Amino acid sequence: MKTSIHYTCEQMPYSECPAPRVSDVLRDLVTRPREYLLHRWHWKAALCSACIRFTIFFAANASAGWKAAWGAALAEFVYRLVASGCYGSITQAFRQAQPFWLANLTAAVLVPIFQHLFEFLIHWLRGTPNLEASILISAAFTVFSTLFNLYSMRRGSLVVGAGAKTLWEDILAFPRLLLGFLSSPFTVPASR
Repeated sequence: MKTSIHYTCEQMPYSECPAPRVSDVLRDLVTRPREYLLHRWHWKAALCSACIRFTIFFAANASAGWKAAWGAALAEFVYRLVASGCYGSITQAFRQAQPFWLANLTAAVLVPIFQHLFEFLIHWLRGTPNLEASILISAAFTVFSTLFNLYSMRRGSLVVGAGAKTLWEDILAFPRLLLGFLSSPFTVPASR
């Protein structure tokens, strides 16, 4: 069985890895979904996203009452523990892909469309009161956080697997990473 370039790269330091094309990563995701959705489940993304999205959905639905806000936030927390672990794995797969602008666009726009459709369906079925505001805020946060995660992953933070730092080390690096992210174009890769 042929091993993909991308899979081999995950076992190497970022600076030593030949960069795959975006199409290579997409093909790898389609032909080996189990690898990305189960084996490389991104626990850091799952935990961080679930906590942040809990807060977003609670705040967006607070005007409908404590019970409604708590229900929406809890549903989002559970959904994000599962979905964001998978989505984080997919985002990490794009960290090395070229061209960088297309990797950013694919990871921040194309892939999230599916997760927000599921998110909408879950909250529509459970009757989340401020559904439109909740989903719009969540989608905007997804675009920002995905681009930030790609920026960070290209610099060795917020990754899982070989060469990963602890979550605490990643959190301590947030201020420096956020400043660098906000002050540079989104397409600038890390030094190789």
